[in-house]
Amino acid sequence: MTAATDRGGHGNFIVEWREGFRTGIAEIDAEHQQLFALVKGLELANAKQLLHGLVDYVVTHFTHEEELMERSGYPGLHRHVEMHEGLAARVSEFLVSGASWSEHRVQELRTFLNKWLVGHILTHDLHFGRWYHARGPSTQPLPLPEDPNASWFGRLFGKR
Repeated sequence: MTAATDRGGHGNFIVEWREGFRTGIAEIDAEHQQLFALVKGLELANAKQLLHGLVDYVVTHFTHEEELMERSGYPGLHRHVEMHEGLAARVSEFLVSGASWSEHRVQELRTFLNKWLVGHILTHDLHFGRWYHARGPSTQPLPLPEDPNASWFGRLFGKR
C-alpha cells in the first residue's frame, strides 16, 4: 500500500499496513499486518467482541516476538517487554472500565492502537529487525509458542 492512512466511513482515522513497517522477519510482519487489519475492523457494532479477539491475538504476537528476542539474545528484550506491558495496561483500562461503547470511545481506542502500533513498530520493532538480521538470523520459520497465554500479558487478561 502506498498510503499509510485513510479516513473511514465515519470520519475515523485509520492506519493501514505499508511496506515501511516491514521488519524483514516474515512471521513478525505477517502478525503486524493482522494487527492492523483487526484495528481497522474495529467499529461500534463489534467493539467488545473485536477487542477480546484483538487481546487474544496480541497475546500470541507479543509472546512470539518476545520469544524470538530471547532466543536471539536481543539486548533490548527487557525494555521491549516493558513497552508491551504498557500497552496491556492501557488496553485493560478499556476492558474493565465498564463504560458503554460509543462512536467516540471506539475512535479513541482505534486512535490509541494505531498510534501505538505505528510508533512501536517504526521505532522498536524495526530496530530489532535490523539487529536480528545483522546477526545472521536462522532460515528456520519460527515455531508458535507452546503456551502464548503464559506471558505477563496473557496472565493480565486471565488467559491462563
